[in-house]
Amino acid sequence: MNVASPILDVSQEDRLRADLYNYLGLMLSAPPDQMLLEQTAALKGDETLLGEAIQGLARVAKVSKPKTVQTEFNALFIGLGRGELLPYASYYLTGFLNEKPLANLRDMMAAFGMARAPDNFEPEDNIASLMEMMAGMIVGRFGSVASVERQKQFFNSHVGTWAVHYFTDLQAAKSSVLYASVGAVGSALMDIEREAFRMMAS
Repeated sequence: MNVASPILDVSQEDRLRADLYNYLGLMLSAPPDQMLLEQTAALKGDETLLGEAIQGLARVAKVSKPKTVQTEFNALFIGLGRGELLPYASYYLTGFLNEKPLANLRDMMAAFGMARAPDNFEPEDNIASLMEMMAGMIVGRFGSVASVERQKQFFNSHVGTWAVHYFTDLQAAKSSVLYASVGAVGSALMDIEREAFRMMAS
């Protein structure tokens, strides 16, 4: 994604939300190198569902090697012709790539001041980019910090409609080892965000 301005001051809670979205985007965009695996292994959780998922991910990362994880990543997301999973909103919502959900996302991206980086040829509705977009909105990476209402609008329109199903599939995928734990963290975050936005509406 293109960055429009420096990150602005945000609350610690929102910074942590953005960090987790950014982390998921990073892990889902490319296989982690040794440094990222070591950083993942050092993560600490708590007794919440999200905290337990993070602890589980850290445990798996401690015994994971970059070459093995690269093989796992390729099997899940690249494969021979296609990977085990297709991480695109259009596919999950319509069964086809590059459909109406992608067009709707592009319209909202323009309204929110987001643009695809010129060297990125992936459709914008891939899960890694959407995680990055959510993080950027929270901390103001695309111009200004998005209000909670705008975050909710984007989440409900383009993330909450399918991401929880994707992360569930990622946990169950036959090639998933490290990425099963990534999926558990993603599922927990989606549940928290969806409930928080729902309670805001109430």
